[in-house]
Amino acid sequence: MNKFYNFIGISKKAGYLVEGYNKCEDAIKRRKLFLILLSEEASENTKKKFNNYSNKYRVPVISGLPKEELGRCLGLDEINIVGISDQKMAEQLIKLWEENAMI
Repeated sequence: MNKFYNFIGISKKAGYLVEGYNKCEDAIKRRKLFLILLSEEASENTKKKFNNYSNKYRVPVISGLPKEELGRCLGLDEINIVGISDQKMAEQLIKLWEENAMI
């Protein structure tokens, strides 16, 4: 799992990370996101809204991440939602997530 979180940090350093509800909502509507990462602590309303956006704009969602872990890899205390704005970075994160899910 460390590779997954490390790669999220790399995405931020590369400038391909969108942080927070409003910025992610704006970016997905402008078709600038290729992956959404949702914490398990995000509100049900937030989860529902971004899952609807996911279906509408065909953007994959990885959910159920601890908000502290998600925040820690970004240098924050916690965060509930982030988006990845680069296709290759998003594909690599999905691959890393799926590899860890098999363990």
